[in-house]
Amino acid sequence: MPATASSPRTLTATEQHRLLQATARRRRDYRDHVIYSLALATGLREHELAGLDVGDVYDEAGRPRSWLRLRVYKRSRSRFARQEVPVSTLLQDKLARFRRWKQLERESLDAAAPLLVSRLGRRISLRQLRHGFHVWQRRAGFERRYGFHSLRHSACQRIYESTGDIRLTQRFARHASLVTTMIYTHPGDEALVRAVDGLAVG
Repeated sequence: MPATASSPRTLTATEQHRLLQATARRRRDYRDHVIYSLALATGLREHELAGLDVGDVYDEAGRPRSWLRLRVYKRSRSRFARQEVPVSTLLQDKLARFRRWKQLERESLDAAAPLLVSRLGRRISLRQLRHGFHVWQRRAGFERRYGFHSLRHSACQRIYESTGDIRLTQRFARHASLVTTMIYTHPGDEALVRAVDGLAVG
């Protein structure tokens, strides 16, 4: 089912569940589980995820923040910038477990240390994020293949479909222009799947 220019490519609820379930099975995969939980719950772009430091996510006492502090966003990678993104209670719980996981893995918990670290102990790269997502789609049994940005589209689409509020969706997506956000007023893939499920076939 190809996406049109006016309809963003989004994961269905079933696909989101499969992805999170697959990454939660083994302790060693918990970092990846947190990556997709963050992407689906906050709508962060791939370079925003990769740019997160420990101090952006946890306060001085090690508690998950209720608002993520972004220094890297959109294309502002070389200069200081600040945006804040709300964090749900469920995601805060996962982030608390992730901090304990990082501690057991002996990863740095210094405020300036990267939140997401590669197997080699370096800040995760965009290439690794994209490759890992393709690997997990296969493991989760996806029939279709998605780019990493589809995770952001899925989060924004869900906000619009659950609230019907385009201004709220604009704020969640952190779009400067409402015109950009209007893409989410078009029916998403999940809405199409629900409609097809209701068709009579007998």
